[in-house]
Amino acid sequence: MGEFAALIHNENIKIYSRVRTWIMLFILALMSALFPALFYFTSSGDMSRMGLWESFQTTVSVAFFLNTIFTVVVASDSVAGEFSWGTIKLLLIRPWSRSKILLSKYISMILFSLLSTAILIAFAYGSSLIFSSSAEAGASNFGNWSPVEYSFLDVLCRYVELFLTAALAFMVSSVFRASGLAIGLSLFIMFTKNLFIVIFSPERYEWAKYLIFTHMDLRGYILSDAGPGGVTLGFSAAVLAVYYLLFLAVSWIVFRKRDVAA
Repeated sequence: MGEFAALIHNENIKIYSRVRTWIMLFILALMSALFPALFYFTSSGDMSRMGLWESFQTTVSVAFFLNTIFTVVVASDSVAGEFSWGTIKLLLIRPWSRSKILLSKYISMILFSLLSTAILIAFAYGSSLIFSSSAEAGASNFGNWSPVEYSFLDVLCRYVELFLTAALAFMVSSVFRASGLAIGLSLFIMFTKNLFIVIFSPERYEWAKYLIFTHMDLRGYILSDAGPGGVTLGFSAAVLAVYYLLFLAVSWIVFRKRDVAA
């Protein structure tokens, strides 16, 4: 267990020793803190200013796009970068199995996503706390949930979407050894999933209920018991779990059998 922890530590060093990583975290923190201030200074008066939780929710909705993009960059470079830099052979000759190496890379990527999400939440909440009219304003937008409960569920649902998008990027990185393809494909799905839902609506096509695009955004379940096509939260969670396991299984199988002699 200690050796595996050292392997994870080694992967974390690879991530955080790069200037790019700190630039991404700085941009995320800056944007999370900047938006509530912009909302405050561009409002016409006290009555039109956003409340604490309304400001926080709006900031999170924008900043989480950046969070997902940055996590996808780290996930895409995790495996593909070893092949690009030519360090994959040095990594595989060490006394660790390929499964442990791949798992350590994946865990390190997840730890980065948790850190970036924590930074986003901290700066968004702190800035919203400073630049807001009151803690009660906008509370009517949260349905039967309290503002704190709604905000927690909203962030959780957004993180689930990030989690799956990063898993897809990690799989493409492992299979094709191309970080650019992994980033491009992941971002394409992230920005066009709503278009796919419109084209392949579960209301029109029964089989569309089993597409990952239909279930990636779970926020609709916060205020409703039914999702697209009348499916339940349990059904959506099951579909996402199947895709997630498929992504990891493909990554593991390909990485274990890959010939790196060439």
